[in-house]
Amino acid sequence: MSTVFYAVLLQCLIAGLAHCLVLHECTVERKIRPYHHDIRIYDSMVYHPEFERAGKEPGLQVWRIEKFDLVAVPENLYGGFYTGDAYVVLNTIKQRSGNLQYDLHFWLGDYCTQDESGAAAIFTVQMDDYLGGKPIQYREVQGHESKAFLGYFKKGLQYMKGGVASGFKHVVTNEVIVQRVLQVKGRRVVRATEVPVSWESFNQGDCFILDVGNEIYQWCGSKSNRFEKLKATQFAKGIRDNERSGRARVYVCDEGVEREKMLEVLGEKTDLPEGASDDIKADASNRKLAKLYKVSDASGDMTIALVAAENPFSQSALESSDCFILDHGSDGKIFVWKGKDANVEERKAAMKAADEFIKKMGYPKHTQVQILPEMGETPLFKQFFKNWRDVDQTEGLGVAYVSNSIAKIEKVPFDASTLHDSPAMAAQHGMIDDGNGGKQIWRIEGSDKVPVDPSTYGQFYGGDSYIILYNYRHGGRQGHIIYIWQGKDSSQDEIGASAILAAQLDDELGGGPVQVRVVQGKEPAHLMGLFGGKPMVVHQGGTSREGGQTAPAETQLFQVRSNSTGCTRAVEVDAVSSNLNSNDAFVLVTPAASFIWVGRGACDTEKRGAQQLCDILGVSSSELGSFWDTLGGKADYRTSARLKDKMNAHPPQLFACSNKTGRFIIEEVPGEMTQEDLATDDVMILDTWDQVFVWIGNEAHDDEKTEAMTSAARYIETDPANRDPRTPIVKIKQGFEPPTFTGWFLGWDHDYWSTDPLERAMAELEI
Repeated sequence: MSTVFYAVLLQCLIAGLAHCLVLHECTVERKIRPYHHDIRIYDSMVYHPEFERAGKEPGLQVWRIEKFDLVAVPENLYGGFYTGDAYVVLNTIKQRSGNLQYDLHFWLGDYCTQDESGAAAIFTVQMDDYLGGKPIQYREVQGHESKAFLGYFKKGLQYMKGGVASGFKHVVTNEVIVQRVLQVKGRRVVRATEVPVSWESFNQGDCFILDVGNEIYQWCGSKSNRFEKLKATQFAKGIRDNERSGRARVYVCDEGVEREKMLEVLGEKTDLPEGASDDIKADASNRKLAKLYKVSDASGDMTIALVAAENPFSQSALESSDCFILDHGSDGKIFVWKGKDANVEERKAAMKAADEFIKKMGYPKHTQVQILPEMGETPLFKQFFKNWRDVDQTEGLGVAYVSNSIAKIEKVPFDASTLHDSPAMAAQHGMIDDGNGGKQIWRIEGSDKVPVDPSTYGQFYGGDSYIILYNYRHGGRQGHIIYIWQGKDSSQDEIGASAILAAQLDDELGGGPVQVRVVQGKEPAHLMGLFGGKPMVVHQGGTSREGGQTAPAETQLFQVRSNSTGCTRAVEVDAVSSNLNSNDAFVLVTPAASFIWVGRGACDTEKRGAQQLCDILGVSSSELGSFWDTLGGKADYRTSARLKDKMNAHPPQLFACSNKTGRFIIEEVPGEMTQEDLATDDVMILDTWDQVFVWIGNEAHDDEKTEAMTSAARYIETDPANRDPRTPIVKIKQGFEPPTFTGWFLGWDHDYWSTDPLERAMAELEI
């Protein structure tokens, strides 16, 4: 760190200047002697007066470093950053418990000085200390910001030339004398960067904004697409409304029809290059790879030792008495975990340790750094560990609620009577409706589909594949879902035929149905709820093998388990006692008698489902009697407690994925998910953990549509959390979205695409 910075800091403390740092004691305040009117000195710790406003209420706060001072940025100018400056950004979230959660960032412009970056780092460490060590800390570098940071500024980031040293301030005035050009790039993340005022800055592939104060000109290159034009229009509107208080006029023009004022400012137009790709995208094929290191200064010198070379890691490897580095440099990220009992110097030096580690590993300087306190881990961090358990995680059927910074989704309990009125409930529980719509079921035999007897609807065989067509109405709309159910012992020929026949059925219904590929054991809640409140039954064997129906075994054991909506599934397992599970109910069927075995953790729904299964199978339950003898004797069986609600541990995320170049590219959409994020010329992936939705825009290229399902499977395969490859993949076309999809987006509008979003945005410029 520069000696100049420390010298100035010392001078401030000696002189007691109005804008120097303020001293506070963490617990007891004791005034020592009077200073300037806004200076108070307390024992122990050095704090800035702005800290008293920090994190008091939920929301975003931004400060700029100005001559070693912390100066608040006006809220209406959030998202604008001078490239010659450093900033501190605090996001405060109120958890369900009422406690406040903090994400604390310091942002460094490309041209900020070492002293300014040092001051930002020091203020960040001090603010972390002032807030009790609770914040998750991030270092942000211009152009390489974290998804959490980008999510605060959904309308985009604006990089402005200059900074404090140049006399530029974050102010709004009525009279603006300005002449600048902003290059607007990006689809998921929009960045507007100030470039020289010259045609040499322009290209055909991007959109540009010429800002001359009272007039703002949006210029769209001939090779820019509609989604990029929409983002540029929204950005131009933001400059007008936030920086000019609505007093400027916005003009939109396309390449080749430039307005006279543009030619007056920029001069005669020259031939323009096509332009580079919107974003530099990283190959996501190795995004699973991570390593874990231990950081210690027990010897007086900081040392870093490898703990585990491959993930998933064991949570027990994290010791409260030390700090650890989780190296995800292959994806441009470094995590520093601070144990609650680590010594103070180790915790305060966390960012320094990360910097040294980045240098040692030869990673780029812009590698993202996230510092997490013990018990404040993010889902992004926890995904690298096997079976992560939080301190507040409940046992049994309870739910521990954990806030997170990826998506704030309020948990909604299930109530079938209100499904039609609650898309959020439909989404979280995977229930489109109550399952009483029309349905047809076919079994795959050879290359054909054969109708199943309606009296046996709800009974499946693990050696077969099936197609289930479900018809429903939602919001006055007729909808169709095609479930492709593939038994775990189904042949590859049957699995392939089921996909082909489902596509043919989709075409017969006009291309509108939602297609859901379901692998046995991963049935969505709605599929399980289609059978009149009775369990969905899966028998061993198959019906389409040579010789006809597989004969049932003399002794059969069925495991009965329910989900959050009360739907149950009964699956035949091998009849041995080691297959029992204390969380579930079981039905044992023998030639002489039948038994219902209820595990200690089984709920009433599962008990009722077991009795219903007996009715379906035409058997009656008996006393315990020879139960254990029938299963070959009593043996150890599973007694583990159920995991807490998955939505808390795995919040929903939205991505754009591509595999068509031979490199697997994945790009996350930051911040709260909105319908506006769904680009009509793209294929998007919505990951809700229990299932993955593939959304296909109407204007997506044919090759993107063809690769959509492959990209979704590749996404699951490369997830660092070691996802189950059988996770259901749901294929959806634009305009035919079911409530299980729309419910994840706040305020979904079914008529959103009935008019062109770009035309709507341009119309707003006339207001």
